[in-house]
Amino acid sequence: MAAGVLTSDWAPAFAAVPRSAFLPELIWPFDMAAGRSVAVCRADDPAAWRGYADDADVPVVTQWDDGTHSGTEPGAVPTSSASMPSVVFRMLSELDLRPGQKVLEIGTATGWNAALMSHRAGPGNVVTVEVDGAVAAAARTAAERSGVDIRVVHGDGAHGHAEGAPYDRVIATCGVRTVPYAWVTQTRPGGLIVVPWGTHFGNGDAVARLVVAPDGKSAAGRFTGPVEFMKLRAQRAPVIKHSAYVPGSVADGEESATMLTEQNVLGGQFDPQRFVLGLRVPDCCHVVAEKRDGGRPVWFYGLGGDRSWACVWFRDGAAARVWQSGARRLWDEVEAAHRWWVGQGRPGHSRFGLTVTAEGQRVWLDDPEAGPAGFWAV
Repeated sequence: MAAGVLTSDWAPAFAAVPRSAFLPELIWPFDMAAGRSVAVCRADDPAAWRGYADDADVPVVTQWDDGTHSGTEPGAVPTSSASMPSVVFRMLSELDLRPGQKVLEIGTATGWNAALMSHRAGPGNVVTVEVDGAVAAAARTAAERSGVDIRVVHGDGAHGHAEGAPYDRVIATCGVRTVPYAWVTQTRPGGLIVVPWGTHFGNGDAVARLVVAPDGKSAAGRFTGPVEFMKLRAQRAPVIKHSAYVPGSVADGEESATMLTEQNVLGGQFDPQRFVLGLRVPDCCHVVAEKRDGGRPVWFYGLGGDRSWACVWFRDGAAARVWQSGARRLWDEVEAAHRWWVGQGRPGHSRFGLTVTAEGQRVWLDDPEAGPAGFWAV
């Protein structure tokens, strides 16, 4: 509350619905000091488990590798979790949920977020959809054990849940690259959709707060700030096989140099640069390698099927070297995107917005009615 994340109107829900009631015996909270997920079992260390579950503002992984993982060591890919409480309450605040309103949640996970909303909206007003059957069953059991009246639906959240429509509010607790139009049509005119949105450029997202138009045919609104969520399973990033792009040496590409630095291009984890690059360099993803010997390679891979690639080697105290190959000159596109961002006054996330219609979606800067130079179909 001191940080302004948990507002007073949500404090009763936070007090009445502890996160610990929705977590399994074995969890993998993110250890900020170690910079990695660590296994904590309630039976082995109840104090540590309780501390992470109810006191620590950290994300807690509850499933790895779509449920195929076993053992206590972290798996390869986290696929379900309980988000950081600060992120949970920030998004709930943006949802502007009021007593008696009907809510559709996409991505049940542990069920904690749905239970918080039920405490606020009232019994029977929350429908939550979970694509993983085992995760849905565990959330349903936790809700019943806690006496929370929510409806947990096992299904693909990309389709929403038409049976309960129209909803006053829709919230996604997974990141998307395209907002499913079903979410718009299942929300009443004037209703709100809160969703983490991003591009395939990276794993980062920004929270979009969309208002459904009076005719119910579109939704639009601004981004409120950066987050990072697991992605809707139907919209996960494609797997990149490096050798399919670069079968030989990086030296096979066209070589040049750039005066841009790593900080210029990538910034910090939640700085706006990568978000903007994703908008201005479409159908591209980037991979940041580990730094070694004073240098760090960053790779860019085209996703359009032509196998275009670029690599920039950032070096301490020296100009970065660049190699690129393919029909697209991806690094040239990145430099142009950076120049555009600087020329616009280095806008942050909140100057951008998103409009969703039956025809698709577009991102705009400052003005949702901007002409072709002011928005991008993404």
